[in-house]
Amino acid sequence: MNTLLALWTDYTFQTVALGSAILGLISGVLGSFAVLRKQSLLGDGVSHSALPGVVLAFLLLGSKNTEILLLGGLLSGLVATLFIISIVRHTRIKFDSALALVMSVFFGLGMVLLTYVQKIPNSNQAGLKRFIFGQASTLLQRDVLLMSVCGAVLLLVVLLFWKEFKLFTFDPEFAQSLGFSQKRLNLLLSFMIVVAIIIGLQTVGVILMSAMLIAPAVAARQWTNRLWVMVLLSAAFGAVSGIAGTTASSLMQKMPTGPAIVVCVSLLVFISILFAPGRGMLSKMWARRKNQYVLKPEGGVPHVPGT
Repeated sequence: MNTLLALWTDYTFQTVALGSAILGLISGVLGSFAVLRKQSLLGDGVSHSALPGVVLAFLLLGSKNTEILLLGGLLSGLVATLFIISIVRHTRIKFDSALALVMSVFFGLGMVLLTYVQKIPNSNQAGLKRFIFGQASTLLQRDVLLMSVCGAVLLLVVLLFWKEFKLFTFDPEFAQSLGFSQKRLNLLLSFMIVVAIIIGLQTVGVILMSAMLIAPAVAARQWTNRLWVMVLLSAAFGAVSGIAGTTASSLMQKMPTGPAIVVCVSLLVFISILFAPGRGMLSKMWARRKNQYVLKPEGGVPHVPGT
């Protein structure tokens, strides 16, 4: 207990935990819409597609400033998203195929550029690999401030367009019949998801960022049928996982923070799938056995309720 109290009063831990909690909260809110729109893999594609933008930003500007590198990743992620949307809209290729194609090309380009940068006789290129697997321990106060500002803007947009996003998520044809532009709403929501992914690259990296976007929403979906409850639960699950993963990685030696956060949120998904009332596997098994007991009482003679 003393070790835990000392840990919670440590400035570095507070910075990393706060940044991880903010990332989990933002990912939980926006991931809910991605899961409900059956675009869960969009986070995986965008996060992988951000890598060439990060490396190109370093090559062109020669700066290791986190804001500049993330801006390069943001532009690369937006270009990849536009490619995916354009391919789906103007060809017969389905969303999952377009996403896999664009993700593979962009991530392959990013790895080629990263290999090239590693061979440059310049010590400044060291550290770019943290965007692949994440390195939450390098979070600074300015990084947390940037995440807070971006997160506040994203949450404000969600509140302002709540009715539009809700209608567009569940009935896009009806939303279009009311005069809402399906194209603009899709671009706005995709842009917000891209921003949420980019600000999380330094924490969990391009490999694991998709789990931060999808897992809290999947866990929350098991507990409710109401959108606002799902969004709140997803945000809470993401924030709690961020703090729990940071705590676990700090208490255990050589435990990376990003994977620890993903393991924590995955445990929440596992618990939700098993124990959630109504949707959980155990709940369904109990209801099935209860129905069998009603239909087949002792003696083996089926009993139909109401007779």
